Amino acid sequence: MKTSITFLALLLTVNTAFAQPSKEEQKIRKIFEKELKSKDVHNAFFAVHSDKLNLDWNWAEGEFKDGTKVTTDNPFFSASIGKTFTATTIVLLQEEGNLQFNDPISNYLSKEIMDSLHIYEGVDYSNEITVSQLLQHRSGLPDYFEDEPANGPSMRELLVTDTAHFWTPIELLLFAKDQIQPHFAPGTGYHYSDTEYILLGMIIENLTGKALHEVFAERIFRPLEMKHTSMYLRSKPMEKTGEMAELYVEDLEISTYTSLSLDWAGGGLLTTCEDLMKFEQALINGEIVSPTSFEKMQNWTLESKGMYYGFGFRKFDLKELFFTLPDVVLLGHSGSTGSFMYYCPEWDVYLMGTFNQTEYLREHVVFLAKVMTALKKRAES
Repeated sequence: MKTSITFLALLLTVNTAFAQPSKEEQKIRKIFEKELKSKDVHNAFFAVHSDKLNLDWNWAEGEFKDGTKVTTDNPFFSASIGKTFTATTIVLLQEEGNLQFNDPISNYLSKEIMDSLHIYEGVDYSNEITVSQLLQHRSGLPDYFEDEPANGPSMRELLVTDTAHFWTPIELLLFAKDQIQPHFAPGTGYHYSDTEYILLGMIIENLTGKALHEVFAERIFRPLEMKHTSMYLRSKPMEKTGEMAELYVEDLEISTYTSLSLDWAGGGLLTTCEDLMKFEQALINGEIVSPTSFEKMQNWTLESKGMYYGFGFRKFDLKELFFTLPDVVLLGHSGSTGSFMYYCPEWDVYLMGTFNQTEYLREHVVFLAKVMTALKKRAES
């Protein structure tokens, strides 16, 4: 009997040891929870996965206004992460021979849409814009969401004032055409622009004869079993999904605003960390587009120091951002709501999540840098 008790005690000790979180997990959990103490952050989601480092965490913290706790089953508004989905769909159409990256977009859009689309310093460049320039933000077209209009309120102001308005893609395009001037001739610079992704969404619809959300479901969501992902206000997920996590502009909660429809092909998806993980893993591993096509998506142009942009795909060079950071890169995309979807090829680490706060557009990058620094010792041991 004494031997059995001793063996049981040993077994319990071993199991308890294995159940204890690692030092890295404890440290990163503290980094994550510290962000939740910010007055601007009401809820946050974070998932980390790495086969190489044996990591698999999926956390949700915070609560709804009624005091209910958020869980990993609550989908969140992923904002501009949706650009990677749009770009991936364009790449799929290219693989099928439906378009070429260097084709003028006038091949696929109506005369009405193309009319006076890009007039810069008195010259009409509309017919010179190519598909690749839209993908890489090199067309010179203005950003209907961030750029200031010539007259009246900006789209950011309309989001929180005209809250019941359902924005159609053509309305968004006309707002940019009528109210905001292009920044440069096509192919001569870089300017991040949601307007370009509205046009890419229109190209997808014209080539497929289907609504964009239907194309996403058919080509990406269903094949990858992304059961809890949908386009906000435009479609439903494959399976019953929890309530959308509340989204904030500073202290203003905007989750129920119909005006969020202004984010379409540039980022109108509701999703979860688990579903985003499925998507990025499939993209990285050549399960959606071919490895050759994925290489083309990494045709980088300089965005700013340490930041590069490809075809709906972004790269952070951490060492270039700041010399004390690990010498690795992050590949993926961010959103204006503090959302992120990244992969570190050097360490085989996936990072997904959001802070559901528009004030975290830059802060989430600092957060990711802290996480990667905390993982450095484990990754390089």
